[in-house]
Amino acid sequence: MLKVTMQPRVNGFLLLLDTIRASAKTRRFRRRVPPLLLACAPFFSSLGSGSFSGAHAAPAAAQTETAQWRPALRYSPAAHWMNDPNGPILLNGLWHLYYQYNPAGMVWGHTSWGHATSRDLLHWQEQKVALPASPGRDIFSGSVVLDERNRSGLGTPGKPALLALYTTVFNRDPNHPDGTQAQSLAISRDQGGHFEPHDRNPVLTLNPDSKQFRDPSVIWYAPGQYWVMTTVVADAQVVKLYRSKDLIHWDFLSDFQPNGYRKPGMLWEMPVLIPLPLDGRTRDMRWIMIVSVNPWSIAGGSGVQYFIGHFDGTHFTADDLPPRGADPSAYHWLDHGADNYAAIRLANTKDGARCLVSWMNNWAYADRLPSFPWRGQMSLPVCLSLETRAGQPVLLQAPVPDYARLVQSHAPRAFPSRVIAPGETMQIGMKQRVQDISLMLRSEKEGVAELILRRSDDGHEGTTLRYDFGNQLLTLDRSHSGRTDFSPDFSPVHIAHIAPQRGVLTLHVAIDRSSVEVFANGGEVRMTDLVFPDSHSTGLSLSADRAAITIDRLRVAELAP
Repeated sequence: MLKVTMQPRVNGFLLLLDTIRASAKTRRFRRRVPPLLLACAPFFSSLGSGSFSGAHAAPAAAQTETAQWRPALRYSPAAHWMNDPNGPILLNGLWHLYYQYNPAGMVWGHTSWGHATSRDLLHWQEQKVALPASPGRDIFSGSVVLDERNRSGLGTPGKPALLALYTTVFNRDPNHPDGTQAQSLAISRDQGGHFEPHDRNPVLTLNPDSKQFRDPSVIWYAPGQYWVMTTVVADAQVVKLYRSKDLIHWDFLSDFQPNGYRKPGMLWEMPVLIPLPLDGRTRDMRWIMIVSVNPWSIAGGSGVQYFIGHFDGTHFTADDLPPRGADPSAYHWLDHGADNYAAIRLANTKDGARCLVSWMNNWAYADRLPSFPWRGQMSLPVCLSLETRAGQPVLLQAPVPDYARLVQSHAPRAFPSRVIAPGETMQIGMKQRVQDISLMLRSEKEGVAELILRRSDDGHEGTTLRYDFGNQLLTLDRSHSGRTDFSPDFSPVHIAHIAPQRGVLTLHVAIDRSSVEVFANGGEVRMTDLVFPDSHSTGLSLSADRAAITIDRLRVAELAP
């Protein structure tokens, strides 16, 4: 149903809760620090505080199940807490996703590796815990590799070893002070269903022991014929690189720690090193160093930063760095929304080394989300490319090909091009909550285009996506998106600067039951935000302000109820 009307705009236990057992030095929650203001948008007085909270225990009371917010096309466990994705890998046509999981409660703790499988990275089947915590040992993040040539010697003829490299947190261990973090190895002999720790663990420690040494990510470096591991010392804000021929014995390569970059109280986590050809030219390879930071992100709280540079087999060198003391807006961000953290690459596929999945959440309020009996979900997996724009390499992100195929299979509705006059609103009736929207916009003058996503019939609820052609600002406003009262740190407004390409802005919006993911200009800017709307809020509206907006292309698809 399509109609054009004038409309008012959206104004700008069943489970016992777990006690967080880690010490203050190992837990990932941090005390409140002052908010960060976005230099690019000082006039948005309604911008959220972006402050960062300490851990909060949810109330020990019965809660109502919130099935209306459980995602259809992004993974979430049926119950309990989930955070970082770990070791996603393709085996015999089946994707295996591991993740930080508390099998006993709705808050962070008892950290184990949960497990889910999928044929298309969109529809998931939860499996049994693959790598459980044990008394005195928690299992933190890591990666999984298929040792096809049996370089480790842990495989058998015709059955290459599937190996997990992960962080063990030691407590009550005679060989390590409590809280020590070190890198360990585990072996799966059942195609990824379960991992057994190696008897030589840990395979990599620091001297002296560290309580912040974690998150190994492993990639094969073909020119040197060895594996490269990136890890962090989180509170020192340094990435440490190692090499190994057999995945068991590791030698130090170098540190990556930009001079003058350290910020008080910030943690670096989940480092990922990925090669990308510039403009598709394999002879012009660049390397992307991805680091999750908490706090200090562009949208407040935690986020994912990246550096474009070169890797010579020993050192990663960033091509350019902001000046000392620069604010967050001067850095490269994987996402300008609030809910993207712990990005990790997909392994063992031709394109997988260049694709990522993230935890769709923010440490500022992760333990207070209103979902029940599950808490935490993954992002839509995306693939990366590097393209020269305005003389500079630009990282682009797009949903994985399986998502595009799914959208096409649902017979998208295409609308003819049209002009929306200032003050006019175009409404599109949508019945299903999971939606895909793509459009091309332009304005001959300095118009403002406004989309209201997951809009209620009365116009009082919705998530607003706004583009200001004059100031070249893209804004995602979730202040009236539904439930927002569960945390004062649930920042309402997120902003990114992006210029039209030849006068045109393209937008691709992927909406699930409790999330909005925006890809602008082919993924030059990405914005990911959690939202918690009423299940009946499914509408879409488009309007113009200041000057007319031309919609050159509009396509919508309804993917799931």
